[in-house]
Amino acid sequence: MTLSVAQIDRETDQLVAEWLTLPEVADRLALSIGRAKQLLKDHKLLGVRRGAGGPQVPAVFLEGRDVVKGLPGTLTLLLDAGYDDAEALRWLFTPDESLPGSPIDAIKAGRHTEVKRRAQALGF
Repeated sequence: MTLSVAQIDRETDQLVAEWLTLPEVADRLALSIGRAKQLLKDHKLLGVRRGAGGPQVPAVFLEGRDVVKGLPGTLTLLLDAGYDDAEALRWLFTPDESLPGSPIDAIKAGRHTEVKRRAQALGF
């Protein structure tokens, strides 16, 4: 299975506090690496390249042994709005005074419906 993963710029990289490699994601979710790759391919998770090496995923996307509730649907809406993986990552981590905080902060706080509404509006 070939996995296409976007390379991100330094500014976007610095928005994320902690990154996980694919083996670390698989371990945290108690999955095989193949299944973790499938989560990226299916856009249930978002992984990007940071320099050399394989894809890395923001640690905040995981909660316990699960993907954060609301994240997969938000990713789908962002991709449907024409965002590529790097742009979607930047949008999720960029502070928005009207939320307050970033969209990923709002998702983690259980306000994923509001974030999805905003992501959906981007497509229009």
